[in-house]
Formats: sequence, structure tokens, C-alpha cells
Amino acid sequence: MVALKHHIFVCASCRINGQQKGFCHSKGSVDIIQKFMEEIEDRDLSGEVMITNTGCFGICEKGPIAVVYPEGVWYGNLTEDDVEKIVEQHIEGGKVVEELRI
Repeated sequence: MVALKHHIFVCASCRINGQQKGFCHSKGSVDIIQKFMEEIEDRDLSGEVMITNTGCFGICEKGPIAVVYPEGVWYGNLTEDDVEKIVEQHIEGGKVVEELRI
């Protein structure tokens, strides 16, 4: 079992049949997931942080959404540009990015 420091869940609007469609997907959540993966890899955090795509969180008007555990911090209205800030300030620095928090 891997002992992670953080687990980041990002809505990819996945449906039960595996099809991706929905608000977060239409707003670029797949690109946001890819950006998180790149940032984690570039910062050599792969052994400490896991990124998982999810189905709908149910608050589409706030999407794209990411949730960071173990803190349980929800971030919304994300763009690819927000990912670096979350990784730098929250994941590495331990400080919640309040302007992105929902």
C-alpha cells in the first residue's frame, strides 16, 4: 500500500457507461487532469500525490471541480492555469488557495 500525502479527485463528468459528457468535461476538465499529472510528475511528487478522475460531484455550476484529500478542500471554476497554483501553494506549501475554494 502506498502512503500518499494527498489524493486529488477531479470531475471528468464520467458516466456509469464510461462516456464522458457533462459540464466539467465541456469546460476542459480532462485537460485539467492532464495538467495536474504533469505538475506532479515535474515536481517529482508521484510517490506522494495521486490524481483520480471522477464522475459528477453534483454541483456542476461550480465546475470544473477538484477535491484535495486528506483535507477535504473543494476547488471550483478551475482552469489549467489554476493547477500550478494549487500544486505549489496547497500540495507543496500546505496553504489552501482560498480564492479557488468552494
